[in-house]
Amino acid sequence: MTTLVESLRAAGCVFAEEEADLLVSAARDDGHLADLLARRVAGEPLEHVVGWAEFCGLRMEVGTGAFVPRRRTEFLVEQAVALTRPGAVVLDLCCGVGALGAAVASRVPGGVELHAADIDPAALAYARRNVAPYGGAVWEGDLYAPLPATLRGRVEMLVVNAPYVPTEEIGFMPPEAREHEPLVSLDGGADGLDVHRRVAAGALPWLAPGGHLLIETSARQSPMTASALASAGLAVRALTSEERYATVVIGSVRPGPA
Repeated sequence: MTTLVESLRAAGCVFAEEEADLLVSAARDDGHLADLLARRVAGEPLEHVVGWAEFCGLRMEVGTGAFVPRRRTEFLVEQAVALTRPGAVVLDLCCGVGALGAAVASRVPGGVELHAADIDPAALAYARRNVAPYGGAVWEGDLYAPLPATLRGRVEMLVVNAPYVPTEEIGFMPPEAREHEPLVSLDGGADGLDVHRRVAAGALPWLAPGGHLLIETSARQSPMTASALASAGLAVRALTSEERYATVVIGSVRPGPA
C-alpha cells in the first residue's frame, strides 16, 4: 500500500491515501491493481478508473469517455427534490450517465416516472444502468427530439446539466476533464450558453401546468441563463450555494388565466 500511495503522490494526487483505498477495492487481483494504478498515474479520472462516482450518496456507474457527475450538482438535485411530488414525471435532459434523474428519483418518497435523454450513446450505456433501479426510460437523440409524444405537457420536473463552458475556456479546464470527457458535454459555444438557450426555447410544450425547469449554470452566466428562460415564457428565479460554488436557475410555468 505504501508504494501505491507514493506513486499516486508522485503523480500529483492530493488525496493519495483515499485514492489508494479505492483502487484496491476496485482491483480483482494484483495485476489488475497495477493496470488501474497505471491508468490513474497517466491522468485518467479516478472515477473512470474505478468505474463509479459518488453522487448524492449513490454510486453512479461511469467509465471511459463519460462525463463524471460533479458534486456541486447535488445542489440542483436538492432544489429539484423540494419541488417534486411523489409520482411526478421527471425528465433528466442532457443526462450524461443519468445521475441527476436517478438521484431525484431516489429521494422522492413513493418514486417518480423517470425519463432521461442524451445525444451521446456512450454515456447512455451507463445511464441505462443508473436509472434502472427507478424504472427509468432512456431516450437517445438531440434534446427533445427523441422524446415520445406522450410526454408532451406532462413533465413536472425537468432537470438539466447542459454544457456551459465557453469554447475558448475549455483549454483552462483541468486535464482530467478536457482530455478524458467528451467535448459535447463540456463545450457550451461562444458564450457557453448555446445549449441553455435551446433547452429553454423548447421546454414549454413539454412542461406540465405548474412544472419546473432547473438548469445548472455559473454565477457569472446566471443572468443570461435566466434571460433565456424568461424569454421562453417561464417565471424565473436563481439560487446560489457559495459553499458549493453552485448556481441553479429555476424556470416555472406561469399560471394560466383563471
